[in-house]
Amino acid sequence: MPHQQGRQESLVVSQRPVLENWSQPVSTATNKFSVAIVGFGWWGKHFANRLKSHKTIHIAGVVEPVEANHPNIQAMGLQIFSSLEEAINHDDVDAAILTTPNPLHEEQVIACANAGKHVFCEKPLGLTADSARRSMAACQKAGVQLGIGHERRFEPALLALKSALDKAELGTIMHAEAAFSHDKLIGTPKDDWRTSKAVSPAAGMTAMGIHLTDLFISFFGRVKTVQAMTASRSLGWETGDVVTAQLGFESGVTATLSAVLHTPHFIRMHVFGTEEWIEVLNDTHPDTPGGKVQFLRSRTGTPIQQTAYDWDDAVTRNLEAFVDAAQGRTVYPFSPEEMVHNIEVLEAITLSAEENRTILLEDI
Repeated sequence: MPHQQGRQESLVVSQRPVLENWSQPVSTATNKFSVAIVGFGWWGKHFANRLKSHKTIHIAGVVEPVEANHPNIQAMGLQIFSSLEEAINHDDVDAAILTTPNPLHEEQVIACANAGKHVFCEKPLGLTADSARRSMAACQKAGVQLGIGHERRFEPALLALKSALDKAELGTIMHAEAAFSHDKLIGTPKDDWRTSKAVSPAAGMTAMGIHLTDLFISFFGRVKTVQAMTASRSLGWETGDVVTAQLGFESGVTATLSAVLHTPHFIRMHVFGTEEWIEVLNDTHPDTPGGKVQFLRSRTGTPIQQTAYDWDDAVTRNLEAFVDAAQGRTVYPFSPEEMVHNIEVLEAITLSAEENRTILLEDI
């Protein structure tokens, strides 16, 4: 499959482009940071509610073409922008937060970059690897920060798991299992974009499964092979309502994931090592405050140790990390390579499920 090339100095030509290290922009900003929220659907409303009283992140306004949503925006005391163009050309807007349908992400990310605005994109960054590469190249060329809506990396229990992996406390990693399932979307109309195979491919991948592949990539590095399948069990959506995948990593680790769109809430991450295993179980969805996150670890010959973490606002933690990086104070925890590689994996899962075959990531 041919690759779409961006700036030659950004993408080193080989069998696959290698993205350059992120170059942080020189910060001239103060602590105050103004954002325009683009889209006022499910996630747009969550972002508005999370940020409405934030000390340093200010909502400059909302881009929302659906007029029926305007009274809700006005009730929050927020300005309504007529278009993305108006928002990103506004002097007081430092960045856009995109909560729009999946196919719009590339065009909107590039528009923000061309306007010199930082941009935070809800997952997925794109629906194909080439799309993600073009978005990343535009942001690198413009010197703006790209953020991505994978808040689960900021959950305290998963940070503890990542720390244990980085310290090799589990020994040699043998295998990992992950599940992310719920029934929050079962009332979605069948003609909604979320039900479309072209817009939301591979059943629950773009809604839930892509968070799991992001975590796996942060834990184990690049994926080498993918085998996936989807099923349609109850919702009658074109894209299906169940997805499962087996991943083989370049490091030799194997992993499995599942995402189910019609079942009671269930979120689990389990990593098996030669010395220990660790399991993380979430009581609630990241958008739902409350509940606990159970952190269990086991070593041969000793009782299972269990720790309970309080729910934490990982969505806001991710936005704060994005703003800190945009203002030049820190490096964003997601590397450009990781953000693009996750979409390579998404494309591989989509192809594998559609064509019923093993996909090599080197071919994506």
